[in-house]
Amino acid sequence: MAVIQVRDIPDHIYRLLAERAKRECRSLSQEVVVTLARGLQVEVDAKARRRTLLATIQSSPFTDGERFSDPVKLIREDRLR
Repeated sequence: MAVIQVRDIPDHIYRLLAERAKRECRSLSQEVVVTLARGLQVEVDAKARRRTLLATIQSSPFTDGERFSDPVKLIREDRLR
């Protein structure tokens, strides 16, 4: 995951974030991520993101309608080159 550093946060905003984090039993970092996600209107729940990604992968057509190639077979072919 990426790291972000924010400087010069006004005291009243910091206090509001800290209070909300405490009330929601989150760390300050977690609360900042949740607040940013709400502001950007994106999903924070990792499980929901994974489910959406899995559904996208399962519904997308694979090459020539086939499943992914066997990774063991691909590695062996690559080693023979």
